[in-house]
Amino acid sequence: MKRIVTAFIITAFLFGIPTLSLAVDGEGILRQVDRNLNPESYEMYRKLINIEPDGTQKEFVLYTIKKGQDRMVALFLSPASEKGRSTLRIEDNMWLYLPNVGKPLRITSLQSIVGGVFNNSDILRLDYSSEYTVASATEDGGNYLLELKAKTGSVAYERIEMVVDRKTVIPTEIRCYASSGILIKTLHYSKTKDFGGGLVRPSMLETDSPLQKGYRSVMLFAKIAAREFNDEVFTLTFLPQVEELR
Repeated sequence: MKRIVTAFIITAFLFGIPTLSLAVDGEGILRQVDRNLNPESYEMYRKLINIEPDGTQKEFVLYTIKKGQDRMVALFLSPASEKGRSTLRIEDNMWLYLPNVGKPLRITSLQSIVGGVFNNSDILRLDYSSEYTVASATEDGGNYLLELKAKTGSVAYERIEMVVDRKTVIPTEIRCYASSGILIKTLHYSKTKDFGGGLVRPSMLETDSPLQKGYRSVMLFAKIAAREFNDEVFTLTFLPQVEELR
């Protein structure tokens, strides 16, 4: 079999037949993208900034933890009006805990607990490979171009086009589409930083949307570090106690 594949590649090279489908392992690249962006289980501090057309800004600081491919919790540290709120994601299910209400409320991936262009799916992002399969993977100069299809109908975006730097295997641009084919938003990764522990990745994520002209949202990553957590941390009953983990 190996001789047949080698012979085909040589023939394709001589006669100009494309061979990218043999050379590019899209699923492997996507899994590497996930690990290059974050450890599988980690804690993280980040700031979210919503910018309106008139320049007005609103900032949020979040402490976030993740375990494996399907569990995440985010706790609001500021502003004061949001302090103590926390969110839980288990696979496609999401909840918001409000201290003054005293019980978790169901939320959806396309809603936004902070407003702005980022939705709950962006804020409570799981591994891309857990939500998407690679429909196609090609090379274009110094980049890989991945087209991703949602595994289920509950995922926020039906289709994603991801531009990945071939040298670092880190995404630089991600275009998110609805099932109708409409472009919902574009995500831009930039400002690569060494977070320690072998993690070198972008420290800024910006997004804009043709559906929200003039509005932008920015996510700034201050700390990301591998950390293991007990399963009980990712339960509805633990949401009022997330602050104790810091």
